[in-house]
Amino acid sequence: MAANSRATLENNQVAIYFAAVAAGVLVAVAMPSNTWGAAINPALAALIYVTFLQVPLGELRQSLANGRFLLALLAVNFVVVPCVVFALVSLLPGDQWAVRLGALLVLLAPCIDYVVVFTHLGRGDAKLVLAATPVLLLVQMLLLPVYLGLFVGAEATALMRLGPFLEAFALFIAVPLVLAGATQAWAARTGAGKAAADTMAWLPVPLMAMVLFLVVAAVAPDVAAHARAVALVVPVFIAFALVMPYAGRAVARLLGLEAEAARAVVFSGSTRNSLVVLPLAFAVPDTAALVPAAVVTQTLVELVAMLVYVRWVPRLVPTAALAR
Repeated sequence: MAANSRATLENNQVAIYFAAVAAGVLVAVAMPSNTWGAAINPALAALIYVTFLQVPLGELRQSLANGRFLLALLAVNFVVVPCVVFALVSLLPGDQWAVRLGALLVLLAPCIDYVVVFTHLGRGDAKLVLAATPVLLLVQMLLLPVYLGLFVGAEATALMRLGPFLEAFALFIAVPLVLAGATQAWAARTGAGKAAADTMAWLPVPLMAMVLFLVVAAVAPDVAAHARAVALVVPVFIAFALVMPYAGRAVARLLGLEAEAARAVVFSGSTRNSLVVLPLAFAVPDTAALVPAAVVTQTLVELVAMLVYVRWVPRLVPTAALAR
């Protein structure tokens, strides 16, 4: 029964996610509340925990030793992405400084949390992405101020603070990883542990739906409040979502990655760190909340894109197509 329930959820996951997004929009209109935003982090941490349970954590050390994958990941996120972002943001009106800054802030920072979830759902190698998250975190902390300084100006580098990145890593990576490892060890030793792990195996889809609902319910009012300004940047975010899967596939093909690793590169290059950089966006003075509004707009566009990616990326990178 549990296996059938899990299969039913997974087979209908995209429809479930779109329903969750639609419900979030309706709730944002009918019952706007700060409660939705406060619930995002606990729900996301729970989602990442149950996703980690599906990943063979004992293989992480081997995954980190995959030099070609790490090279592809770094090349896509810190060479290809800045070039694409600079070209796209250059199309925005020059007098929209706050919107440009918001777009740069979010698009230049690769995701370190729910990218693991979407990679898993999209049949990519989630353990490779998980093993690489500390590297992605460190490099973006070092390079984000540099890129912002080059693209916006020296004043933008003052926005960078270590706290949000470290808090995100602890809440969304370290704690769920430790708990998942302990649960896997418990499941390997006892029948009760295995039963608990099996029960939690059907939770990723409902928890993902909950996260989508909460994010949309929380951020939709902010986007609506600045609709005219953020409308300018929506085409940039859509173009980014369309271009990056092909760019990621090209880099993966160049380095001869296998299909699952290539899909992981595609998801990493296309998924941004919006929930982590949002506190930095709120720290920007005198911008009438346009910077955070631009960031949360990217979140909405990305969520829709990810719902498409989980079905599209396995077709874009079919099994063994790149390894030949």
